[in-house]
Amino acid sequence: MPQPPVSGPDGTRPPAPGQPPPRLEGTGGTPLGDRAIETVGLTKAYRGGRLAVDGLDLVVPRGSVFGFLGPNGSGKTTTIRMLMGLIDATAGSARVLGRPMPAAGRRVLPEVGALIEGPALYGFLSGRDNLRRFDAADPVADPRTREERVGRALERVGLAAAAGKKARAYSLGMKQRLGLAAALLQPRELLVLDEPTNGLDPQGMREIRALVRELAADGTTVFLSSHLLDEIEQVCTHAAVMARGRLITQGTVADLSATVLGPRGAARLTVTTPDAADAVRVLKEQGVTGLQATDDRVTGELPGGGPDGAGAPELADLNAALVHAGVRVRAFGTERASLEDIFVQLTGEGFDVAG
Repeated sequence: MPQPPVSGPDGTRPPAPGQPPPRLEGTGGTPLGDRAIETVGLTKAYRGGRLAVDGLDLVVPRGSVFGFLGPNGSGKTTTIRMLMGLIDATAGSARVLGRPMPAAGRRVLPEVGALIEGPALYGFLSGRDNLRRFDAADPVADPRTREERVGRALERVGLAAAAGKKARAYSLGMKQRLGLAAALLQPRELLVLDEPTNGLDPQGMREIRALVRELAADGTTVFLSSHLLDEIEQVCTHAAVMARGRLITQGTVADLSATVLGPRGAARLTVTTPDAADAVRVLKEQGVTGLQATDDRVTGELPGGGPDGAGAPELADLNAALVHAGVRVRAFGTERASLEDIFVQLTGEGFDVAG
């Protein structure tokens, strides 16, 4: 299906085939030494010529919480598997912590904790014994402090009480937690998590978010792949959006919003009123576009004015126009655009689709 153009006020469009994605502040300009991950033209083609990843140019700054976003099937997991040296790229290159992968895998991987496509566990062993096995397989792990590391990792993911339970009896969410605990046995420069909240209940998701924030505060770079935009939005400093194997855009979350949606497009006007039809008429006269009315709620895109937002009406003026026209305003304000709003602007698609 052809990719529709972006309707953002700055005219941003998805990159044409063979063209680089939009470069946002803080990505392409990141010095080489400050890049935890960098790919150039990274490509993976499967039998029949199907491109799972198509010419990916990605920059992940050190110290960031980087959301790698896209619907299921967009190429996220394939990219991660290439970064970790689990599969070979068809073309292009990747560097992790400044070293080429997979050539430098033996030097790089001890500095990386990873949870990819769910953990591989021994079902007949307890959660604690699984972690003991993982730790024993680490050539740099000191066996004298193994029990301390295992206990600390179990505590961090909330599994201390279930540590003696056989892994085969774990729920999906508990298995995800145990896999994350394995990635946290040693201090890591980089943590790579592929759909880490898969199978978790809302409380579990909140705990994982808090853990990611804690790790980032300690200086760990976290590369977080997900299709749950609202979850990722709460913890990420940077993000990249994938669709059908191609990178659409990347940058800081703030810059991504401003670049894709424009200086005034990062917020959407919302009005609560029993006079919805009249409110739509007045706001349309004031230049508000994309107006939608649902029951007593009216939303619309604020006029952008000039390139820097100059000339756009003030919110107070819009409110005054409604009141002057006799519209009863019960609530008035703006809502910040979500990452999902940005994704729809970039691709013309909802997010829960197969890539």
